[in-house]
Formats: sequence, structure tokens, C-alpha cells
Amino acid sequence: MTERETTRLVAWSNELRRVHVRIREALQVTREAVRDGTSSEQASRDLLLYCHGFCAALDGHHQGEDHALFPAIEAAHPQLAPVLRALTQDHSMISHLLQGLREAVERAAPPAELDRHLEGVAAIMENHFRYEEKQLLAVLEGLELDAAVRDVLGPL
Repeated sequence: MTERETTRLVAWSNELRRVHVRIREALQVTREAVRDGTSSEQASRDLLLYCHGFCAALDGHHQGEDHALFPAIEAAHPQLAPVLRALTQDHSMISHLLQGLREAVERAAPPAELDRHLEGVAAIMENHFRYEEKQLLAVLEGLELDAAVRDVLGPL
């Protein structure tokens, strides 16, 4: 195996960590936009800007995992199928929470309500990321997957 191939293998675990950090940062910026809004209208306008990017990034990340990463992991490590199913269920739950956030933004919900939606997303997302990293980082260090990072881990 060449040095470049070894670097690519290890890079999948590093890429996952980087994507998680960027999504966490996007959530923080989004929450700050809500807290800085002095009115429902202002918070909703700001959140429209940030939510679209944050929601698209998180959705894209999970879609990439569901369609590219998890099948590759399951093919190489079938014993991880229950872990992958649990992570996929988390993706569905987070998607549902994001839809509730989008709906609240579209109807210009008060900042306190928007923050509650973001708090719910943050709690589930953080728990999900920690579990995913605990279960998959070691596997990702040896995973052979010839694909673009964007296709596997999303647009961030």
C-alpha cells in the first residue's frame, strides 16, 4: 500500500471529525443569531439565513452517510449492522426535528420557541455525533472507500 493510500484510509476518520466540528460551529452561529434577534421578525430573518445552511449541511451529511458511508462500512464490517441501523434511526429523528425548526422559522416563531427547537436538535445531534465517533472512528481509519468526501460526508 502506498503512503497516499494509507493517508486516504486514515483521512476518513479525520474527515468525519472535521465535518462534525463544522456542523457544531454552524449550529452555534445559528443559535447566536436567534439570541441576538430583538424581535421574532428579526430572529426569523436571521435564522432563515443560518438555518438554511445549517439544516442543509446536517441533512447532506446524514444522506451521504446513509447512501455511501454506512453501506461501505456494513460491507466491510457486517457485525456493525445494528450500530448502523441505530445511527440511521437517529438521522430520521434529526430530520424530523429539523423539519419542525424549518416550520417554526417559516411562521416567524418567537425567539424562545426557535431556541427550543435548536436546543432539541443540538441535544440529539451531539449525542448522535458522540456515539457515531465512538463506534466508527476506528473502523474509518481502515475503511477502503474510493469516493469523494462530499458524497460520503456531505457538503461541509
